[in-house]
Amino acid sequence: MANYTAADVKKLRELTGAGMMDCKKALDEAEGNVDKAVEALRIKGQKGVAKREGRSAENGAVVSLIADDNTSGVIVELKCETDFVAKGEKFQAVANEIAAHIAKTSPADIEALLASEIEAGKTVQAYVDEANATLGEKIVLDRFAQFADGFVFAYMHRTMPDLPPQIGVLVELDKADADLAKGVAQHIAAFAPKYLSREDVPAEVVESERRVAEETTRAEGKPEAALPKIVEGRVNGFFKEATLLGQPYALDNKKSVEKVLQEAGVTLKRFSRIKVGI
Repeated sequence: MANYTAADVKKLRELTGAGMMDCKKALDEAEGNVDKAVEALRIKGQKGVAKREGRSAENGAVVSLIADDNTSGVIVELKCETDFVAKGEKFQAVANEIAAHIAKTSPADIEALLASEIEAGKTVQAYVDEANATLGEKIVLDRFAQFADGFVFAYMHRTMPDLPPQIGVLVELDKADADLAKGVAQHIAAFAPKYLSREDVPAEVVESERRVAEETTRAEGKPEAALPKIVEGRVNGFFKEATLLGQPYALDNKKSVEKVLQEAGVTLKRFSRIKVGI
């Protein structure tokens, strides 16, 4: 029997993120040599990467990184298969390392991010694949947001106390106002607006909503003369629900988010909301 201690098992788990039984088996095969056991686990994990491709990765975490002066910020979603892995230090360390890399390199999009080098000779895609191998689950990186043109604030929301944040919101204001930024970010986390303003809603979406409103109104048998006003009212209702500026503000529902921002003399330039798996 290989000669190793409980401390060796613990060290191997910390180095690789692998399960206890896998670590014990690797130490047995490596005759107690931790370095060889690490290599064995990575080789075993890499062999399983292709097999895991077809699996679903709907758990994970959203992490953020905001500059000390709030002039820039990043949120990034890293997905995995189970909440057990999502809670692990190794998984969260990988997510935070990727966020730091984004902050330093400002990739144009997810393709550029995955192709960029996070370590000498190692792309972000290879780094994610390595996490896939060591953690033994499908790990997916396919969304991030980065702002760097105003006062940037991030709000991270935990849907369960024992899980890492599952919802992340990044907002960018034209001037510093931490309290307002936090309030608006919390509102976005709760109410999930799809667009910032009416002007941001694609024309084809508006036309689809108008068509549905008209067909619904006709099906209800409303008078023909009343159709334009009713349809317009329903389309306006859609704008109120789907756009951030049109929604009643969570902290004062007698005012719209737009009204609250106007009263504060602040412009919300953009926002991003990421919920794990959605």
